[in-house]
Amino acid sequence: MPSPLPRAITAEEIETYQRDGIVCLRGLFDADWVTLLRESIDADKANPSGLIKSINEEGATGNFFSHTFIWHHIDGFKRAVFDSPGAEIAGTLMGANKINVIFDQILIKEPGTSTRTLWHHDGTYWPVAGDQISTLWVALDPVTPETGAVEYIKGSHRWGKRFLAVSFDPNQKYTEDLPEVPDIDAERDKHDIAQFTMEPGDCTLHHALTLHGAPGNASNDERRRAYVQRWAGDDVTYNPRPNLQRMLCNPGIPSGAPLDSDLFPVVWRA
Repeated sequence: MPSPLPRAITAEEIETYQRDGIVCLRGLFDADWVTLLRESIDADKANPSGLIKSINEEGATGNFFSHTFIWHHIDGFKRAVFDSPGAEIAGTLMGANKINVIFDQILIKEPGTSTRTLWHHDGTYWPVAGDQISTLWVALDPVTPETGAVEYIKGSHRWGKRFLAVSFDPNQKYTEDLPEVPDIDAERDKHDIAQFTMEPGDCTLHHALTLHGAPGNASNDERRRAYVQRWAGDDVTYNPRPNLQRMLCNPGIPSGAPLDSDLFPVVWRA
C-alpha cells in the first residue's frame, strides 16, 4: 500500500509542472525513506545486476555511477516503487488516473566527479509514446550547484520537438531520424533555466521532453546520490523502435497497446 503523502500537493505546484515541465517539491520523502534508499544503494553497489555500465567521460576524474531496473533486483527499491509517495506524486502532477512504472534508477556522482550529465530529454530513449511521461528525482544528499544540481529549461517540453537521444556510454551511440540537441551552453541567455538546491527527501518531477543537464560534482567531500523513478500515465502506449535504451526484457505487449504488463505494472490509481 503506497504511503500517504506527508502533505497535499498544491494547485500552484501542479500549475508549475504543467507550465514549466519541472517542479521541485520539498520534504515529500521522509527520513525513513531516505535511509532505506541509501541502504538499498549500498546493497545494489555490492551486488549489481547485469544492467550496470560505466558512463564516465574518457579521462574523467571521480566516478559517475548509474544502474537501471533496480526494483527487480533489490527489495528496498521494490518497496520504493510500490509503497513510496512517488507514483501518487507523478499521478497528481500529471493529472493521470493511473500510473505505470517504466523503470527506476540510481545516479551517483562521487566527490570530484568531472563527468557532466549532457543536455538531453528523456522521452526519446524509451519505447513509449504519450504526453503523461515523467521522471521523479529524489535527493539522498544535500544537492547544490557545486555537487551537480540538475539544470532544466523551463517550458522546453512544449517546444513541439523531439531530439536524438544522447548516449552517456562512451562506447554507444543512438541512431534515429531526429535532430541533435542544440548547444544549450552556447545559448544559455536564450533560455529560462531552473536549478534547485535540495535537501535529502526533496524531489523534482520533470516531463519526459523537458531538456536538462548537470555539471559534475566539484565537491571534495560531498556525494550526490539520487534515486530516480520513471512514470507513465493514462495516455501512454508501448512504442518499440530500434536502438533504444536497453529494457530489462520484452514486455510481451503489442505496439500501440497500454503499458500494463509485468515489466511496466500499474502502481497507482486515482
